[in-house]
Amino acid sequence: METVHTAVNFINDHRSVQIGITLVVAMLLQMLSRLPIDRFVRRVVVQSHRYHSAEEEKKREDTLISVFHTAFAVVIWTITLITVLFELRVNVAGLLTGAGVLGVVVSLGAKNSISDFLAGIFIIGENQYRVGDIVTLATSTSTVSGVVEDITVRITKLRDLDGYLHIVPNGSIGVVTNMTFQFANVNVDIPVAYEADVDKVVKIINQVGVSMVDDKEIGADVVEPIQFLRVDNFGDSAMKVKALGKVRAGTQWDVAGEFRKRLIAAFDKHNVDIPYQQIVVHKSEKKR
Repeated sequence: METVHTAVNFINDHRSVQIGITLVVAMLLQMLSRLPIDRFVRRVVVQSHRYHSAEEEKKREDTLISVFHTAFAVVIWTITLITVLFELRVNVAGLLTGAGVLGVVVSLGAKNSISDFLAGIFIIGENQYRVGDIVTLATSTSTVSGVVEDITVRITKLRDLDGYLHIVPNGSIGVVTNMTFQFANVNVDIPVAYEADVDKVVKIINQVGVSMVDDKEIGADVVEPIQFLRVDNFGDSAMKVKALGKVRAGTQWDVAGEFRKRLIAAFDKHNVDIPYQQIVVHKSEKKR
């Protein structure tokens, strides 16, 4: 009896050691695979596409690297799980057969998940948006905007300005608006008093736009200087003038804010009024 117990303990200890080694090897493979995957993806992306900027290229690389890391981890831990089950003398073939039958049953009620996976493949493959992009995603129930923090073949994670994290199933996305792809426009509507000299206003707007190109801090973000486009509309208290310029993707909000700040100072200097609506309240007198 002691011999039998000794043999059983030895086998159990042997299995525990094998399982421990398998888990350690899996963790090491996952850790060591990160650098080769990073290098492979960056090399393939550089060779297969031409991008407008290094930032565009990096966004594409980071997105694909994230997907490949996840896919490789799933493969490693699936193989590890099967190996551990073999060590525990579990009937893996029978388990897989049962899992196959269960999978058919589950797949009948998992149409949304299949749709999410297919949509995710197209989003990543077509480079619709990348990690780091600022996007608006419209679904059948809501519309959310924010910075893309993560993309998988099933979901997209967006972080909005309030710090809230929105998790959107890829299959539910109907319209994608990418605000940081390749380039962006600064589209500014400027109210100007009807008494103002239009030619003078045009000159001031163009001068402010050109001056930003030479600025050390913001000049690198300007692709085409902001310039007068047209008198766009006649309002109740002002005429609306439109100015337009092209900037580096993702910088349109900062550039537009700086342009407005400089334009106000320039208008003040040249006595150009930006009117505002006024409400006159008449107080009725009660009849005696």
